[in-house]
Amino acid sequence: MGINNKIYNDIDTIIIGSGAGGLSAAICLSKAGQRVLVLEQHDVPGGWCHSFYLNGHRFSPGVHYIGLLGEGESTRTLYEGLGIANDLVFFRMNPTGYEHCFIGEERIDLPGNFNDLNTSLGHRFPKEKKRLDDYLKLVRNVSRQIQLIPKINGFWDHITIPFRTKHMGKFALFSLKRVINWHIKDPLLQKILNIQWGDHGLAPSRASFPLHCAVMDHYFSGGYYPMGGGAAIVKAMTKALQKNGGTIRTGTAVKRILLEGDKKKKAIGVELRNGEKIFASRIISNADPGITYLKLIKEQNLSAKLLKKLKKTKYSCSSLMLFLTVATDVRKLGMDSGNIWMMDNRDMDDIYEEMTAIDITNGEVFPGLFISCTTLKDPTSFDGKHHSLEVITYINPDSFSKFNNEDEQRSKEYLEFKEILTHKMINTLERALPGISKHIVHKELGTPITNKYYLNATNGSVYGTEKSFGQIGPFAFKAKSEIENLYMCGASIQSHGVAGASYSGVQTAAAILNCRQDDLIKPDDSQNIRIFEAEDHSDYPKDIQQKINLRKARQLSNKKKHDNPTLI
Repeated sequence: MGINNKIYNDIDTIIIGSGAGGLSAAICLSKAGQRVLVLEQHDVPGGWCHSFYLNGHRFSPGVHYIGLLGEGESTRTLYEGLGIANDLVFFRMNPTGYEHCFIGEERIDLPGNFNDLNTSLGHRFPKEKKRLDDYLKLVRNVSRQIQLIPKINGFWDHITIPFRTKHMGKFALFSLKRVINWHIKDPLLQKILNIQWGDHGLAPSRASFPLHCAVMDHYFSGGYYPMGGGAAIVKAMTKALQKNGGTIRTGTAVKRILLEGDKKKKAIGVELRNGEKIFASRIISNADPGITYLKLIKEQNLSAKLLKKLKKTKYSCSSLMLFLTVATDVRKLGMDSGNIWMMDNRDMDDIYEEMTAIDITNGEVFPGLFISCTTLKDPTSFDGKHHSLEVITYINPDSFSKFNNEDEQRSKEYLEFKEILTHKMINTLERALPGISKHIVHKELGTPITNKYYLNATNGSVYGTEKSFGQIGPFAFKAKSEIENLYMCGASIQSHGVAGASYSGVQTAAAILNCRQDDLIKPDDSQNIRIFEAEDHSDYPKDIQQKINLRKARQLSNKKKHDNPTLI
């Protein structure tokens, strides 16, 4: 992308990284009248929210489902407040089972409604009905009380907040495993209620109970998938930013953050990898703390206190992510628009330990998988023949440490290692969808090396910093850094996930503008997200039906060209 010097004069804020947090901050600041420039090292914006194509089929590595999109719920309010709701369409995943728990030979569905979930699990575990009811209400209360904290405003709120967050305060320092064992006695039900630990990447004995409550509550009203995949959210956000006068520059890697002053450091701009320098009144880094402080600021410019914190900081697990295109009706194999969490029927802490062992080539199968079919979640992406699957297992990034110093030309050893792991992933997937391997037309495996290369993630982590007790809430890295005019946002600051990272950007913008989150995200009657059922096509409007028909027509046309070479 060419450089227009007029665009880059007198910039108020440079944002490093165009993930959900960086783009949310950019929208809020540009809406407030600031001149904002977003710099993205990848050739497309979006960070974990971006989408890419393999042989014409779309994949979104970091967006698998989003919650709280009902009227008045927080994610919907966020998108309305950012002014992007009118550009978004979501499909509600299977309401009778937006998550399917495959635990050993057991099959349990999680309905996308709090009361239906309580009733369904109560029928399956009648002896646990009262305890289950108490536990689910506790989860919801703790999560709702967490959401009150950013809304504190004024003396009276500070006085009354301990009373309004009594459940959260009581259980704040306990692990998920301890609290669930107090409430639930049936081992299988414990596993079902634990299974979404995959959404924060920590085993139940190490996971913060309040954090897990926030994850569960996020989906108590069901799961939704964006039409167009994660890229649709990015497209809507970039459109809003540009409408406000902001600029995004892709393929632009930042080499370092420029500082001035001796004792009191002050951020004044950035130097790009190509040597260009761009100056601004302030900098926001959407990169994780390790990249921001150790790579872009450098140790010699940091306080002893911050260096100590950085050296103690742990990053979340990494992943193997298998992208598959298959030519078969996956519904006949047992798949629908709901996700599948598949795990062995044994202690989940033991499963986590096995997943994150250094040697991941042992055995024929992995102990756990997350399985998602995007062409069933987004019917407009289905061409009538091919389905796209995203299959994930979590691993220790040290499994790939020997390949950390390779350049873009990957070694034969790395490619062979990927092939072994791809085979193991497919073997495991066969347990959930028998016969699927016969129908694979394309496969590609993403690794921790992939995550580092495309997303600049420390250790290839999938959730930024590890979400353990000493690294979340009051112990997390702050939006305002010790460097004057340097701010942070993203999954390592406020919260992870698409909605969590987006809200972190809003809160960082609020810190810069000296206001509250609610001042920036206000209900807007002119904004409206359209939501349709992924499992029921009968009520789709004409524009959605046209997308579906066009996608299928293109596939049919391609097939005819392939069948009749003279047409090429």
